[in-house]
Amino acid sequence: MSGNATHRFRNTSILTVQTADASQVITSDALDERLLDTYQRVGLRPGLLERLCGIRERRWWAEGVSFVDGAAMAGAKAISESGVDPAGIGLMINTSVSRKYLEPSTAVAVHSALGLPRSAQNFDVTNACLGFVNGMELAAAMIDSGMIDHALIVNGEDPQIAQERTIDRLNGPGTTSKDVIAEFATLTLGSGAAAMVLGRTDQHPEGHRMVGSVTRAATEHHELCVGDFTMMRTDLKGLLDAGMELSEDMWREARAEFDWAQGMDRYVIHQVSKVHTAAMCERFGIDEALVPTTFPTRGNLGPASVPFTLAGEQDSLDDGDRVLLMGVGSGLNVSCLEIAW
Repeated sequence: MSGNATHRFRNTSILTVQTADASQVITSDALDERLLDTYQRVGLRPGLLERLCGIRERRWWAEGVSFVDGAAMAGAKAISESGVDPAGIGLMINTSVSRKYLEPSTAVAVHSALGLPRSAQNFDVTNACLGFVNGMELAAAMIDSGMIDHALIVNGEDPQIAQERTIDRLNGPGTTSKDVIAEFATLTLGSGAAAMVLGRTDQHPEGHRMVGSVTRAATEHHELCVGDFTMMRTDLKGLLDAGMELSEDMWREARAEFDWAQGMDRYVIHQVSKVHTAAMCERFGIDEALVPTTFPTRGNLGPASVPFTLAGEQDSLDDGDRVLLMGVGSGLNVSCLEIAW
């Protein structure tokens, strides 16, 4: 059953993971206020975002600052903290869901903003909220194979336009309670950025070794969450149920290779909501004290969620700690990746 979707990494370590925080705090109360008339008209109570999801606020970028700027800021911090000469970076992968154009890639804009060398291959890897973890796996495979010595993974997200358009649309006279629920997940998103530098373990004994990963797909569920530049429609219950089922299948099959159900010092779960986090912990017997959360103040940062949360934990991790990254992407794909800190 494992096939090609179970990996052991041989010679790749994380050198640093850094973030760039958006500056404008947007509270859930503020979004509720803008939708108050609609809530009253369709019979819904304000406060769903905080009461149901546990999201008190999220952030937007300041005027004139884009998600590309955020990715570049995080990338510059990561390069600086890693101590790696930018000329030695052979690969830069952008994993953002957010994008301004269909062509060219977002990666080229970040590459340009960072002033990376012409020798640094760059491209986008997009896979909903799982993109950053996928980028790590791909970069590690290239490092392990000897193609490159160092890789930079970046992500910048900005849901502001989609959220503004969603609020305008839901305030229309024909909106029903079903419409609000279908577009509810859009309002849980937040802006932010993260970046990670990977290198060869044999050249960087100070790094944090990537151990292995398992990925599984259930693409029959690819229409449960569908979005474009201006909106996202989600079957909330259907997506949660299908995600839990696929994650449980992956978790069970991973036991043959990894002992993730015990002995981990931190579980960095993709940040969706308190409902999703509690369901994951209950289903897999994970101690919630080992699960850091960023969704209450940052919302769902999409692919930036996992590295953003990991970055917040790195100062509290000790050498030898075992960390499990747990990502879920609509479509439907799930992945777990172990790090020996």
